[in-house]
Amino acid sequence: MVAIQIDSLTRRFGDVTAVDGLDLEVRRGEVYGFLGPNGAGKSTTINMLLGFTPPTSGTATVLGHDIVDDSLAIRQATGVLPEDFGMYDRLTARKHVQFAIDTKGATNDPDALLERVGLQEAADRKAGGFSTGMKQRVALAMALVGEPELLILDEPSSGLDPNGAREMRQIILEEVDRGATVFFSSHIMEQVEAICDRVGIMRDGQLVAEDTIDSLKDQFDAESRLVLTVDAVPDGTLSSLRSMASVSDAQVSGHDIVVSLRDSDQKAAIINAVEERGVKITDITSKEPSLEELFAALTTSDSGRLENTNSAEVNA
Repeated sequence: MVAIQIDSLTRRFGDVTAVDGLDLEVRRGEVYGFLGPNGAGKSTTINMLLGFTPPTSGTATVLGHDIVDDSLAIRQATGVLPEDFGMYDRLTARKHVQFAIDTKGATNDPDALLERVGLQEAADRKAGGFSTGMKQRVALAMALVGEPELLILDEPSSGLDPNGAREMRQIILEEVDRGATVFFSSHIMEQVEAICDRVGIMRDGQLVAEDTIDSLKDQFDAESRLVLTVDAVPDGTLSSLRSMASVSDAQVSGHDIVVSLRDSDQKAAIINAVEERGVKITDITSKEPSLEELFAALTTSDSGRLENTNSAEVNA
């Protein structure tokens, strides 16, 4: 079952192509991370999916509804947390949520939704005095109205402290357990790694990579690092390590030997090689490539291009 189906979707603004021939599929019940730097085409894509911006060419459906012909039905079945959420300063948090309930013809209790997002004590406060994080919580409560089949969350952790971000993740996972699909855009890679089943990475209006995070890391030619805390570094240790086929580089940082590995399966051989030189190792830390490093490589360098493991070739 497919929640979002995008085929050759393109949007041009004059001479600028914001989204260029995008093909993308989001399965029902999954959390899909939609990533990319500013200007990559993420917000334009979301606006097309919701019917706010018409495509120049291509097609897409959301929950089986065509984005051009059935945009109202899409918005009725979708909960949206936009990146730039505007609020009415004179309205209370409760009235904002009640407005969303009335608009969707839903039967939710606004106080229950505000309690769920941690704003029950601020229900009668006017939004003009809210912090960015509080406004974000109100927007999430409004997005949850009507138990939507699909949640589109654009930078949902913006303005939230670590506790708020953790609560946000928990709510998202609860919605998935309920059966919702989540289309999730964020610059916070830790959030993405914590909750996303698959990710798609945009660059210059095109999808340059798409897969599970683990599979992308496996495809990405990034080196793991082995950090050995030692008592001393005898002469010749670094040159000996650098001569090993599995090692691309070795450096000393304070009491640490930092080894960059071409083959992460050779960590034991590295440790043995160091110990054979009479070095006492007091601590060992292994650092695998992070999603943040993968994201940076794919969105800032010409060499960062991956082939989609779903058999479709993705070109930047």
